[in-house]
Amino acid sequence: MKKLRFVWLAAAVLLAFSSCGINTMPSHDEWYTKHYYIMQDFERQTYKELSPAARLEFQTAFWEARDPKSKKIFDERMLYVMKTYKRDNYNQPWNCDRARIYLLNGPPNDVEVKQNTNWAMGVQQGTGAGMSTTSSDRTNEDISANTSEFWIYRWDIYLVSYVFTFRPPNEWRYSSGTGRYLGALEEWSKENTYGVLNESDYKLKLDGLKSIQ
Repeated sequence: MKKLRFVWLAAAVLLAFSSCGINTMPSHDEWYTKHYYIMQDFERQTYKELSPAARLEFQTAFWEARDPKSKKIFDERMLYVMKTYKRDNYNQPWNCDRARIYLLNGPPNDVEVKQNTNWAMGVQQGTGAGMSTTSSDRTNEDISANTSEFWIYRWDIYLVSYVFTFRPPNEWRYSSGTGRYLGALEEWSKENTYGVLNESDYKLKLDGLKSIQ
């Protein structure tokens, strides 16, 4: 039996983050922000070069180039994201860390919620034989700020784990601090769930859109 192993994606995540060009994503274009993380690099580049009229044609061509099941999966995941992560980002629920991973990978196989409950911290006073320990009062401390969600995906022979840490008042962030990422599992999910069927013909069609004013 193959042994399941944990894969931590920090290195791949950081590399993908540095190359994905997230800072160039126009927040005012709702369609683009919703589809950004499932788009291929050449699609993002082409989209930015198109006129408003051509972008509407692109949006139709985008899904025509994929299996119809891909659109159904995306719509179902987006519906879940809109309902579940609205508190994370009220204006764009799809543009938060947990939503991005859900759109790419779908629901995790397992979710664990862990909280730091070690509130009885001791304070040492004095030195040597005269040293004493007293307990600090943390009654009013916000324990939700010490809560983490562990998302676990079974992928091939691996268990891929993500950790999201809560930040008051309502934000969950990927705990590595990279924020946005496309690691090995995400790339695999993007290709297998949202991959283009005939890339050469599709690219020719997109090139033709550049002439639309």
